[in-house]
Amino acid sequence: MIITTTPQVEGKKIVDYKGIVFGEVVNGVDFVKDISAGITNFLGGRSGSYEGELIQSRTDAINEMSQRAAEMGANAVIGVDVDYEVLGAGNNMLMVTASGTAVVID
Repeated sequence: MIITTTPQVEGKKIVDYKGIVFGEVVNGVDFVKDISAGITNFLGGRSGSYEGELIQSRTDAINEMSQRAAEMGANAVIGVDVDYEVLGAGNNMLMVTASGTAVVID
């Protein structure tokens, strides 16, 4: 599966558009990560615990989008966009959404 943010795949011809496809992941941020991030925020520096959560959530959302595109009969997803949101009463949930257009390329 080719996944790209561009509107086409260089050197390939789009022969069929299957439609818009999404992958969504909502993950909770646990108490230990909150404490670790709070300390990092106070002392300065990067929050490895939050970065790891973000990387995993993004990977999962893109994989889910790719799987849904394959189920539609596509072999590529073009115009991919990844969005991040925080949810929940205490902003303790991370939602990552990947979207793009499922296509068949030749």
